[in-house]
Amino acid sequence: MEAAAPTGPGRRAPAGRGRVAVLALGALLALLVLMAVHISQGTATVGPHTLWRAVISRWSDGGTSDQADAVLVASRLPRLAAGLIVGCTLGAAGAVLQSVSRNVLASPDTLAVDAGAYLAVVAVAAFGITLPPFLAGGTALIGGLLAAGIVLGLARAGAGPTRLVLAGSALTLGLGGLSQTLLLLRAQQTTGLYAWGNGSLAQIGMQTVDRLAPVAVLALTGLIVLGRRLDILALGDDGAAVVGVSPRRTRAIAVVLAVALSAVSVTVAGPIGFVGLCAPAIVRLAGARLPALLRHRLFVPASAVAGVLVVLGADVLLRALFGAQAGASVPTGIVTSFFGAVVLVSLAYRSRDTGAAAPAAAFVRLRSRRAFVVTLVTVTTALCAAVVAATLLGDAPLLLGDVANWLTGRSGRFVSFVLDTRMPRVAAALLAGAALATAGTVVQAVSRNPLAEPGILGVVGGAGVGAVITLTIVPLASFWYVGGSALAGAAAATLLVFGLGARGGLEQNRLVLIGIGVSAGAAALVSLLIVLTDQYNGTKALTWLSGSTYGRTFPEVLPVLGALLAAVPVLAAKRRELDLIGLDADTPRLLGIRLGTTRLGLLAVAVVLTAAAVAAVGVIGFVGLVAPHAARALVGRRHGRVLPVAALLGSLLVVVADTVGRTVVAPAQIPVGVVTAVIGAPYFGWLLWRSKAMR
Repeated sequence: MEAAAPTGPGRRAPAGRGRVAVLALGALLALLVLMAVHISQGTATVGPHTLWRAVISRWSDGGTSDQADAVLVASRLPRLAAGLIVGCTLGAAGAVLQSVSRNVLASPDTLAVDAGAYLAVVAVAAFGITLPPFLAGGTALIGGLLAAGIVLGLARAGAGPTRLVLAGSALTLGLGGLSQTLLLLRAQQTTGLYAWGNGSLAQIGMQTVDRLAPVAVLALTGLIVLGRRLDILALGDDGAAVVGVSPRRTRAIAVVLAVALSAVSVTVAGPIGFVGLCAPAIVRLAGARLPALLRHRLFVPASAVAGVLVVLGADVLLRALFGAQAGASVPTGIVTSFFGAVVLVSLAYRSRDTGAAAPAAAFVRLRSRRAFVVTLVTVTTALCAAVVAATLLGDAPLLLGDVANWLTGRSGRFVSFVLDTRMPRVAAALLAGAALATAGTVVQAVSRNPLAEPGILGVVGGAGVGAVITLTIVPLASFWYVGGSALAGAAAATLLVFGLGARGGLEQNRLVLIGIGVSAGAAALVSLLIVLTDQYNGTKALTWLSGSTYGRTFPEVLPVLGALLAAVPVLAAKRRELDLIGLDADTPRLLGIRLGTTRLGLLAVAVVLTAAAVAAVGVIGFVGLVAPHAARALVGRRHGRVLPVAALLGSLLVVVADTVGRTVVAPAQIPVGVVTAVIGAPYFGWLLWRSKAMR
């Protein structure tokens, strides 16, 4: 089914084909140049001319006599081949997933395909199972298919970009938490998988590429053959059914083939982020001038070529900026994730799909004062019980009498040592949970978006970047310097997200999409800093990025306490303004509230709370989402009641998560952020399922 040219196909079609041919020639020349530069980079001082002679020698007589030939065979050709197959598979997979979901923000990342495939591979390695490349690819395929099915089910095909990205991000965090748990608990069996988990093109020989390349070729060929059906599917399900194309069957085949391509990429090089988002976006920009490129039989291979350019370009840039030695240890996926985050922010900023999110009141009912008092007493009692359990439980269980002796200074050396290290952890979890929950409540009211929270909006990621930069430059920096840096990073991220999201109003879904992009970019920067400065200590990176109370002291939790003490009276005085701002944009103005100034002040409070919590316990997600929602469900939407209940629930969640992480696999420990991600991801998915009004 061909689309006719607007002014005579006889004149326009040859010109269009000529322009496509010129573009294809330009892309081919760019690819050849990148390949030449790529193969000349490395730690060994072997020039391009010498390597070229080695290539000719191998093709002519198969010899492997000199150093150049050895370098070529052992390192550079496998890395180049990995870049070619990864870029090709991810670019094509992203193009097809976007077409099937009718969503330009779909990709193996946003559909959690990479996260599912990565978890499957890590799970196999964690239990000491060694699989050949073909079976490893099959395992990744199963994990990717399950993840894609869950995300598409939650978002529902054809929905707006916010639902898809939120569902994929939530599942990615949950699956990532499980992967990080396995990496930490089975560190010996999963050595090297942290760097690989960020996407690394480093290869030992050509075995994996050789065995999986035929799978990629078959899947790519299948998608090209399916191109005409995908073109027809773009007309709508009813139109496709009229001409004999089954929408459900076509989508199913396309998703399976796209996930197979993603599984090949993950098996070869780990999850390299955002290539599947960037490559189709590049082709669509060209398609604005050459509409023929948007037909799937050209769109899919063009996206594959664009994916190769993105991956090889990122790898060349990585080694050009940081040197050949750093290029060998820094995962390429960190660079692609950073630039992909920029593309995501750009697409979100330009997006016209900005329907308002479901109001917070849609999930709550009015509650009586008695219900509020009962809830407050119940939650407080539960929190006290959780604190007692956290104090007594751990790798060294204690009794209440031991705690009483410690409080009066009569405990023995062992009990004193245990409680001196355990009680600051309990205090850190208690205060950080309250701070994050309070900040989440404020952010949701200010943005009028019930799915917003400091982690999703990039505030937590910005605080993490600030803290890690300080720790990188000054490894022995005091906790106060780290806390100040976290505050600066959180403020910068907030200004960026809310500044870009202010276009069209902060209540728009664009705000969430931009926040997710900023969070992804912040995570890439943190990973880059850690790998560049301490690339052999993956556990340190995982612990920081996952959030942990390990090794905390009482002075280190004082900033969180101070932030809470400063924020509580401010928010108590502004509780009515929070109620009104959460309704709409007009009501506060009619009542004389200076909307811009009030929003800015409330956001400043949320930023300070978030930065203090991140400086104390690292990056913890979902607390600022789960606690406010649960509080509104229990006591209604009046912030005079929501704020204290949300703070108590946030403390309860983090204290319980920290206790579980310290005890379930003692003496090993699971970071508190991993536990909250595993708990929060299903809850977040349930909220998306409930919010049918959101598009």
